[in-house]
Amino acid sequence: MELDSKYNLKNKKRMSLKTKEALTGWLFISPALIGFSIFTFGSIIYSLYLSLTDYDLMTKPKFIGLENFIRAFTKDEYFYKFFGNTLYFVVFLVPIVLVISLLLALLINKKVGRMTKAYRVALFLPSITSTIAVSMVWLWIFNPDMGLINNLLTAIGFNNPPMWLNSPETSKMALIIMRVWQMSGYYMIMFLAGLQTIPESLYESAQVDGANKIQSFFKITLPMLSNTTFVVIILLVIEAFNMFESIFIMTNGGPLGSTSTIMYYIYEQGFGNYNMGYASAIAWIFFVIIMIITLIQYKFRNEQGGE
Repeated sequence: MELDSKYNLKNKKRMSLKTKEALTGWLFISPALIGFSIFTFGSIIYSLYLSLTDYDLMTKPKFIGLENFIRAFTKDEYFYKFFGNTLYFVVFLVPIVLVISLLLALLINKKVGRMTKAYRVALFLPSITSTIAVSMVWLWIFNPDMGLINNLLTAIGFNNPPMWLNSPETSKMALIIMRVWQMSGYYMIMFLAGLQTIPESLYESAQVDGANKIQSFFKITLPMLSNTTFVVIILLVIEAFNMFESIFIMTNGGPLGSTSTIMYYIYEQGFGNYNMGYASAIAWIFFVIIMIITLIQYKFRNEQGGE
């Protein structure tokens, strides 16, 4: 009996210590949880309510049901136009950044001496630089009269260089060039981390079996990077859908709405036209679209045998 009582006493002490540790942990994270609940989760729920109202920021919201959602799909031609612009950025930006970041990772993964770290820093630096600052620099680079690119093109013999951000035909591609330059370094680091987890013995075995570098890349490197590639694609798709800062600084959605995306349209409706109810409805439609695309990617990944 004495042994049982001592054992129970020890268990109670252990439980009390675990309880204290748990309470201490919850106490430390409670400020973040409270902040998230009020300013993030609470705002999300409130935006869902606003999407069902007519609200101009000046008067009280007036409940109108699903009229904002019906308007977006049936009465607003700009919604489809700007959604098409958004898809354009996704379709072109994602594969270009994916390929370039992987190629950069393959190059940097080779041990070429002391300069390797410097190269990594130089390539990664644009991704941690403020998008606002980067956009201001590229505004000058794309300037059709005094810009660096057009001056270079004129020097090598081009008589009519592109107007870049001033032309609907080239404005989207100019933004893509800028974003590729800024984003590739970040995803290069992710691929680099994946490359360094691949055992060198696999390449040695392939070399013994007579495989060349191209065969090793497609048979070893790409399959071993499948999980990293999957994560990178999801992040790139979400980032491409959410392009805003560069458009806000460089084009304001122009020229002729050629660079306006759903994100920029939400901003215009909410803070330009003071139509916060309609902006909230578009934001929720946009959220559902991104969620569906992400779920499709996960389903495709699982069908391919991914973990």
